Amino acid sequence: MIKVNLLPIKRKKKPKPIPSFVVTMVIITIITIIVMANLAFLFNARLSKKRTLFKNNESKIAELKQKIKEVENFEQLNKTILQKNNIIEQLRKNQSMPVRLLNEANNLLPNGVWLDKMTVSGENVSMEGYAFANSDIVTYVDNMKNSQIFTEVYLQESKSTTIENTPLYMFKLTFKMKV
Repeated sequence: MIKVNLLPIKRKKKPKPIPSFVVTMVIITIITIIVMANLAFLFNARLSKKRTLFKNNESKIAELKQKIKEVENFEQLNKTILQKNNIIEQLRKNQSMPVRLLNEANNLLPNGVWLDKMTVSGENVSMEGYAFANSDIVTYVDNMKNSQIFTEVYLQESKSTTIENTPLYMFKLTFKMKV
């Protein structure tokens, strides 16, 4: 005999197949997420490399600025030393000038002429003195014009005067000294 079950039995329904476009969309979405994650990782890695490179460059720039500052300080110090050295050299050169001036002026003095006052201003020199005769003054001026270290010798004034009842000639002359 045949048995018929009239009671409802719950049967499992066959699942409906998933449409292929949904599967494709899910796969594309998963691939896109994976690609985006890889790109984000690579971008983050590059960004961190760039940041470290930037920090290294900033530290190098700071070191170079410090070195530039040291070089500028050295150049300033060197310039100051050169200026001081030039001043010392100039003083050494000028140190012998008064000795040469007085020695040459004394060697050129004829008998009967003596110097009373001498003023030196750079290479310009002015002298005042006395002589017994006007011809002695002319001789002295000629001697100075023939000197190797005096140039532009100019007799400014020669006048007769009396000092302690002695007739004398007072003279003023200017000249330049070769440096």
